[in-house]
Amino acid sequence: MNSSQNAVSQAKSSLNLVLRDRNTFGFDVSAEVAYEITAAEQVPAVIRGVTEKNLPWRVLGGGSNVILPKVLSGATLLMNITSQEIVSSDEKATLIAVGGGVNWHEFVAWTLDNHFPGLENLALIPGTVGAAPIQNIGAYGVEIGEYIDSVEAFDAKSHTFVTLAKDACQFAYRDSYFKQNPHRFIVTKVIFKIPKQWQARIHYADLAKQFTSNLNPSPREIFLAVCKIRTQKLPDPKMIGNAGSFFQNPIVPNEQYKTLLHKYPGLVSYPDALGKRKLAAGWLIDQCGFKGQRMGNVGVYENQALVLVNHGGGTAQDILGLAKCIQDKVKKEFGVSLEIEPNIL
Repeated sequence: MNSSQNAVSQAKSSLNLVLRDRNTFGFDVSAEVAYEITAAEQVPAVIRGVTEKNLPWRVLGGGSNVILPKVLSGATLLMNITSQEIVSSDEKATLIAVGGGVNWHEFVAWTLDNHFPGLENLALIPGTVGAAPIQNIGAYGVEIGEYIDSVEAFDAKSHTFVTLAKDACQFAYRDSYFKQNPHRFIVTKVIFKIPKQWQARIHYADLAKQFTSNLNPSPREIFLAVCKIRTQKLPDPKMIGNAGSFFQNPIVPNEQYKTLLHKYPGLVSYPDALGKRKLAAGWLIDQCGFKGQRMGNVGVYENQALVLVNHGGGTAQDILGLAKCIQDKVKKEFGVSLEIEPNIL
């Protein structure tokens, strides 16, 4: 191995690295040891080293879907793999391989700039490409799992690289095989399959309102509309710390939905793919009077009850305390359990 190859295979490490800019809540946290992963081949050595020392470890991308403690003990792998290439293209679809550290929104914008429409409904979702399949991110009627061909990852259990085809990823609402097997897979690359045949998807209520006089919008128009909606509803993490939607929309049986609808005629809900009913968690929280409320250094965003915010100086403990109050009140009022969406590390 020559010196340049050795540089690529060795991940740069840092002690007590401050990660305030690496989590969108803006919590003052630090990592005991942080490894900057810029190439997939760096991962095995890092995992082997921390395993031999019996140290805890985790992977951190953009920090947009996590709740971090003041100190991350052991090793923190910072996912910075930013490779991106068109693998193949035929009359049906284009395959694009993207590194796990690529900024998600920037990738979506790139697909439109290069005439590969399909992901525009997922614009402005914070985070990295590597985190996208784990959570099976979704917005405005589209889920990322629909556009994934396969995922390449390092399996910390077998200490080998694996490629999981779309079906093996077991994508479901805000769920995947990766999420079901936490602390096992380190996603290094995602291969997207973008169909050549494109169709506008604007049936989601908030998006449909943007096109009442334009029933045949272009991908770019949908992209801009989604950005507009998200900007109006969700605060910029650079201005006020947050992790976007904090709770998942709960899915309930039709019988429970009908009972709730009878009691609460204004109940906001959507049909679920499996025949059940998905309730709008933000509406439930709003009805309980939490929108705009503050608890110490944290609170509920004034424009969207689904978003919890750090006004400055807040901690993971503060956010989780507020979340517990919300969960208890919603459960008492509606008999519905809210599940926290961000990962608690």
